[in-house]
Amino acid sequence: MSRKSQLQTTNYYKNEAKKASVIYPLFVLVLCSLTVTYLILRDLDWEEHISIRRGLWLFGSGLLFFPALFIILNNFQFHTHEGRKFIRAYKLSHSDVFDISNKCVSAVQALFCCLTGLTCVRYSCSRDILRTSHYISEAYGWFGAAYFFYDTWSMYRVWSAKMTQPQMNGIKNKIILKTARITAYLSSNFMIVFHHIFIGCFGFLVITYLRGGLGDCFFGYIYLMEVSTPFVSLRGILSKLALKTSKWYISNGLVMLGTFFVFRVAMFPYVINLFAQSIQVDFITALTKLPRNCLISISLLLFPQIYWFFLMVKGATEILFFKQKPNRIGNNNNFKKKSR
Repeated sequence: MSRKSQLQTTNYYKNEAKKASVIYPLFVLVLCSLTVTYLILRDLDWEEHISIRRGLWLFGSGLLFFPALFIILNNFQFHTHEGRKFIRAYKLSHSDVFDISNKCVSAVQALFCCLTGLTCVRYSCSRDILRTSHYISEAYGWFGAAYFFYDTWSMYRVWSAKMTQPQMNGIKNKIILKTARITAYLSSNFMIVFHHIFIGCFGFLVITYLRGGLGDCFFGYIYLMEVSTPFVSLRGILSKLALKTSKWYISNGLVMLGTFFVFRVAMFPYVINLFAQSIQVDFITALTKLPRNCLISISLLLFPQIYWFFLMVKGATEILFFKQKPNRIGNNNNFKKKSR
């Protein structure tokens, strides 16, 4: 190797090490955001409500935590020896790396939701099911609202990495190019962007201010809908790694189906039954006792889950029972012993 090549290689690794070093301050930032969250909540009584001042601090902590974690995962894959080895082994593109990082952060957010939901259910459902609240529900409403705004940006990064210059009609001006990318992203992903903004704004307001004095038991189960999300994320990651035929993919898919059905479909009649027991009526009567807005909300949440579950079952059935085996085409000479 020539001296010039050696120098270029040395500079390359120095540059990569410099980029990888960004991981450490970002990791400190992640820890700081969690520490601030803990300090904000540590002196609250169990059933105390979150003030706007505390809520804004929690929202700010979320805005730091989720993007920082996403950037850490990207930098680890792009700029460390282990990360580059991982990318080469599975032949990942830039968009694949961004997508894997996005799904990992999504799984972390789902874990936080599950812990929040479990706390609410254990505390509130064992007391006054309709009125008892735990501060963690509102607290994560503030912190978690930041996730939906982060994820809108993160999904844009994934989408943008897939776009090439020719696809953007050869635009060279950076400002115009960026504007064109954002416009194209919003137009092609309008529903998911609208969903994130709607949940981040309206869903947040329902949990924090518009619940009408309703306790956290039911909201705890809404949080627990995220139990299936880590398995959905893992399925996407395994797909990116070209492991769709592996036992990991099939096993994860079955667990995903089970958790999705329990926590996103069967959960709704179970919660309504809890409500029926709390007011000492039968299931059908309890449905008639629910406010119209509540019934509409349940319908809007439940019907998409049933549709998605149907699609999941259909996909799993095709993989498990109707997967076609590739035809083996070979020369007859392959089955004959060669004569010497």
